[in-house]
Amino acid sequence: MRADRTPPDAREVANDWISEQDFADIVSLCQFMPGPNIVGIAVCVGTKLRGSIGAIAAVAGFLLIPWTIGFTLGVLYLQHAHHPALQNILGGVSAAAAGLLIATGMRMLLPHRGRPAAVLFAALAFGLMAFGKLPLLFVLLGLAPLSIAIAGIARAR
Repeated sequence: MRADRTPPDAREVANDWISEQDFADIVSLCQFMPGPNIVGIAVCVGTKLRGSIGAIAAVAGFLLIPWTIGFTLGVLYLQHAHHPALQNILGGVSAAAAGLLIATGMRMLLPHRGRPAAVLFAALAFGLMAFGKLPLLFVLLGLAPLSIAIAGIARAR
C-alpha cells in the first residue's frame, strides 16, 4: 500500500488472493454459520490459500494473539489494581465504552424512529437495564416475545 492511498477494504485485499465469486461464497457461508463473520472469513481464506496451516494462522491471528494480549493486560492489571491512576484510566475507558454503546444503539434505532412501538421497546429495554438494574438476558426474554406479538398484531391490521 502506498502512502498516497487510503487503506484497502477487505474485498480489495481479497481480490488479490481469491476471486470475487469465491469471496462472495465465503462471506455468505460465514454469515450463515454461528460466530464472528470476520474470523470465519479469515479461516476460509486461510484454508483456501494454504490449507490447514492457513486456517491455524488465521485463528492465531484473530483469536489467539488478541486473547494473549488481553490476558497479559488482565494479569498486569491485577498486580497493579490498587494504583489510583490506573483506576481513573479504567473509569474513563469504561465511560467512553458506555457512550459508544449508547451511540451505536441510537444509530441502530434511527431507521425505526417512525415506528412508535420500536422506540417504546428500545426505551423500555434501556430503562429496565439502566434504572431497573435487570440483566440483559431477562430484559430480552421479557421484551422480545412481547415486541414480536405487537409487531405481528400491527402487521395484521
